[in-house]
Amino acid sequence: MGLRETDKKPAGRETVLSVRELSVAFGFGRDARDSKPLQVTDRVSFDIGAGEFFALVGESGCGKSVTAMGILRLLPSPSARITCGEVLFAGENLAKLPLAALQKIRGSQITCIFQEPMQALNPVLRIRDQLLEVYKFGAKAYLDSCAAREPHAAKDPRAFANDEIHRMLKMAGFTEPERVLDAYPHELSGGMLQRICIVMALLPHPRLIIADEPTTALDVTVQAQVLAILKKMAGETGTAVLLITHNMGIVSEYAQRVAVMYAGRIIEMGGVRDVINNPLHPYTRGLLAAIPESHADMKNLRSIPGSVPHPRDFAVGCRFADRCEECVCGDPSLQAKCRSAELPPCKTVASQSGETHTACCFK
Repeated sequence: MGLRETDKKPAGRETVLSVRELSVAFGFGRDARDSKPLQVTDRVSFDIGAGEFFALVGESGCGKSVTAMGILRLLPSPSARITCGEVLFAGENLAKLPLAALQKIRGSQITCIFQEPMQALNPVLRIRDQLLEVYKFGAKAYLDSCAAREPHAAKDPRAFANDEIHRMLKMAGFTEPERVLDAYPHELSGGMLQRICIVMALLPHPRLIIADEPTTALDVTVQAQVLAILKKMAGETGTAVLLITHNMGIVSEYAQRVAVMYAGRIIEMGGVRDVINNPLHPYTRGLLAAIPESHADMKNLRSIPGSVPHPRDFAVGCRFADRCEECVCGDPSLQAKCRSAELPPCKTVASQSGETHTACCFK
C-alpha cells in the first residue's frame, strides 16, 4: 500500500489539499483480449498546508506527474482512470466531483505550471491578451470579489486587471512590463516565458499551484531565479505549491517538506532538513549521493544501478529490492524479506523539525 501519512496536519498550517490512497491505472478501453490495466501509482497519500512549498521527488517514471495530473483529473481518457482513493480540496472529493464542477476549480482555485512554457502559451497571441484571458475564466471569481470591495474594480474591470498584471509582472522581476506585454512568446527567452507562466498561475489568487518540473528546460542560473520568484510570490499571496521534480538539490533549497516517490509509491516523507540530514530509505540515500557537492567530486559521482521498472514489472513487495545495495549485500533472511510479496513496514522516527518523518523499508 505504500506510505500513509498520519492524521497530523502540516505543523501550524491549515490543510489545503489532502491526497488519500490515490491509485491511477492505465490501459482501460482496450480490446477485452488485451492484458489487464497497469496500475501506475499505488495508494499515494500526502497533505499540503496553506502557503507550504511541498516537493514530490523521484526519477523519471516514478509516477510523480501521473499523481499531479490525477489530482485535477487531467489524465488521458479513456485510457487512464483513478481506481481508488480521494483528493480532498475545499470540502470536495475531486476524484468523484462532476466534470462541470471540477472545471470551476481548474485554473482558478488550483492552477498549473508545466515544463515547457512554449507549449503552455499561444504562439499567435501577445502576452497581454493571454494574461487578460485569465480574467475571463480562471480569475473571474477573484475579479468579482475585488469589484465587490473596490469601486474602481467594478467601474473599469479591464483597467483593474491591467493594474494587477503590471503589479504581478514587477513582482516576477520584469522592469519593463509594457514591452513584455506587447511581445509574442517567440520574442522572449525561456526564463522570461516561465516567469510569465508563474504570473499566469498566480493571477487568479489560487489556493494551490501544481508546478510540474517547471525549470527542466532552463539552464541552472535561470532555474534558481525562476524558483526563487515562484517561492517569493507564492509566499506573499499565501498560495501552496506542489513542486514535482527529480532534483534533490532544488528540493533542499526551496521546499519545506518532501515526499520521495519510487515505482508508484511514496517511500519516504518528512521535513526537508530531516530527510536530507537523516535519509532513512536506501533510495533516498542514493538520490542524495548522486548530487555533486563540488566540481572536484565529479570523478567520484555515484549513481543508482539499474532503472525504474516498467509498471508491468512492478513487484508486489519492495519495488526497490533489485537496485538496493542494502538488499543485495544483506544477509539471506533480509534478501528473502525484500524479495517477498510482503509490503515493507512503514516506521516513523523522531525529528528535530517537529514534522513527521516516515519511511517504508525492511531495514
